[in-house]
Amino acid sequence: MSINGVDDPKALPATLRDGLPVGGAGCRHAVGALFGAGADPVPLTAHAPEGCLHFGTMSRSRFPSTLTLPRDSGGVATVLDYLIARFPGIAPGVWRQRVADGKVHWHDGSAVTADSPYRAQQRVCYYREVVREPVVPFAEKIIFADEHILVADKPHFLPVTPSGIYVNECLQNRLRNKTGLDRLQAAHRLDRATAGLVLFSVDPATRHCYHDLFSNRGIEKTYQAIARITPGERLVGQQWVVKNRMAIAEPRFLMTIVEGASNSHSVIRCLRQSGDKALFELQPVSGRTHQLRVHMHALGWPLMHDRYYPKLQPRATDVYSQPLQLLAKVLRFVDPVTGQSRVFHSPANLALD
Repeated sequence: MSINGVDDPKALPATLRDGLPVGGAGCRHAVGALFGAGADPVPLTAHAPEGCLHFGTMSRSRFPSTLTLPRDSGGVATVLDYLIARFPGIAPGVWRQRVADGKVHWHDGSAVTADSPYRAQQRVCYYREVVREPVVPFAEKIIFADEHILVADKPHFLPVTPSGIYVNECLQNRLRNKTGLDRLQAAHRLDRATAGLVLFSVDPATRHCYHDLFSNRGIEKTYQAIARITPGERLVGQQWVVKNRMAIAEPRFLMTIVEGASNSHSVIRCLRQSGDKALFELQPVSGRTHQLRVHMHALGWPLMHDRYYPKLQPRATDVYSQPLQLLAKVLRFVDPVTGQSRVFHSPANLALD
């Protein structure tokens, strides 16, 4: 099967397979040739059947997830007891079997046993497993890669990293499997429902530089969004600066606006409108969870097909023909390692029609 023009991942250049990609133009040419840099983008409105959810068989990640044991053990004596308490959604017997099968180990590779004592601040590795993993029927696209970074265009519905029922069906593991870059790691996150650009770190030695870009607000992000409006509103050309205080709501994966000093900041412009819909350009200055979705709702224009805001919808199968109308369109920054000015654009666009 061909994935973005690659019939066999082993056909990648040896330097890419070994996790040490060539730099400069050589790497860019290789990526362009292998991943179809000039190909048409995957459409944002899918053609899969409505409500269709495709499942694969039992999935186990070949890449470990890592957690650091907190200073406070919570009263548990062993690592196994901590894992059982930390992940109540996984049956205790499953954790016992994983430990017995050697699927849990310390960061240095030595095995965690059923009797391994709790060691605060030590890292533990385990392998996520799900019985039936959904298959997201849309392809990611590699936009750029060199020896330090990789930029990919994520489709709607695909998580960036393993989460819940998604193990191998996430952008990070798809890219690791496709490129052979086992140390590839996302430098930031997009919601599973959001499409667009994601920056990855290739080299662990420079990884902190790219994490710092986001924590120090050294990266400029631009999004596209579509929302329903009241017909007759004249919004094109207007700009709104939104500053308020956001806090965790209930359920805890939601956010809300509360009184107090602002901790979130977005700049929003209307680019086009047609009938009861408008296309907006959004620039988050801060980076709070769900910030753009909450700010658009606060302005009175919740995003189309948003299942969280203004009202949490009942859990349901993804409807691929109704993706959240939010796209991470542009990333702009000065590369902290090379000093080069970088600007990356998603090839996709949101359309009012």
